[in-house]
Amino acid sequence: MRNLRLILSYDGADFAGWQVQPGRTTVQGALASAIGRLSGENVLPQGSGRTDAGVHALAQVASFTSASAIPAENWMRALNDILPPSIRVLEVTEAAPEFHARKSARAKTYRYRIYRRAVCPPFLARYVWHYPYPLEESAMVAAAGVVLGEHDFTSFAAVDAERVERMAAEGNDHTSNVRTILSSSWTRVGDELIYTVRGSGFLHHMVRNLAGTFLLVGKGTVSVEDMRRILEARERSAAGPTAPASGLYLVEVEY
Repeated sequence: MRNLRLILSYDGADFAGWQVQPGRTTVQGALASAIGRLSGENVLPQGSGRTDAGVHALAQVASFTSASAIPAENWMRALNDILPPSIRVLEVTEAAPEFHARKSARAKTYRYRIYRRAVCPPFLARYVWHYPYPLEESAMVAAAGVVLGEHDFTSFAAVDAERVERMAAEGNDHTSNVRTILSSSWTRVGDELIYTVRGSGFLHHMVRNLAGTFLLVGKGTVSVEDMRRILEARERSAAGPTAPASGLYLVEVEY
């Protein structure tokens, strides 16, 4: 058996997320189907994480084992011939037997894009959060540093009943929401305000919940000190709304 590692990019707008779901079109499902057509094997590729419906990826990493003799360099072209244009395989390499796209990951980088002009071009609308209203962007820049370091991010995590059930089934009653954020910054690039965050890992909806709360800082309804209190509260209801999926991108996975 060979362990293959893929790097892929996808437009998540028309997918119900990464993970296979009955009766729904997903990135994992499309990739599994393409692999099956090539090798005749029934495999489920494992991704570095489960991006939500509408979330995009510039460099998602996936891995799967195969007994196929297809050379690694031929997989990319063959998969791209089968996959829809909204999913592109950028690279396929052979990995060590112990490599696992999710379990081996050491850090990830996400990017969130907010379009600030009054009118959002129709060809951009699926890929940004259009927010043309007044914002104190300097306050958002200042607040970004509050989340740096190791913290319990329960205030910014979706209530993930599926995760709790899975951990319980595995005999693990401790579902830690502690993560380490290595960098966190807002920058203005042309007509867009962009949040970039790199961390050891992320909870369900965590980046979108951070973006939604930072926006409240920009509106002046939440202060930088409030951000600290929200983080320390460890209560989802203390934080702001979940930002739309359209503006979020998985940028890089580190191993």
